[in-house]
Amino acid sequence: MTDPIADLLTRIRNANRALLKEVEMPHSRLKENVARVLVQEGYLAGCQVTGEGRKTLHLTLKYTARRGAVTGLKRISKPGLRHYVGATEVPRVLAGLGVAVLSTSRGVMTGREARKANLGGEVLCHVW
Repeated sequence: MTDPIADLLTRIRNANRALLKEVEMPHSRLKENVARVLVQEGYLAGCQVTGEGRKTLHLTLKYTARRGAVTGLKRISKPGLRHYVGATEVPRVLAGLGVAVLSTSRGVMTGREARKANLGGEVLCHVW
């Protein structure tokens, strides 16, 4: 069994370390939604879906002075051990400097948005 979110995070981490401008991977709606949250939060420069039938997700990474905008990525909820939180237990990453990405009943969103909407859900990953 493969883990698409872990694959997404690993590809971003590896491309960031290799100072690549773009990275591409097979498309899934969950990967696209997580990538769009990372673009919205300023960790990625862009996210684009291309192709008919077999779609591809193209991510554009963001750099400042040869340092990536993404310092660290950590997968929290794994296929073997899911991690769910209630609305009052949504984690803060690095005292608010990072972002927790959650899958809620209203879609994929940041921990800050989930707290504001009083929603809980599955904690997919932490990004800082």
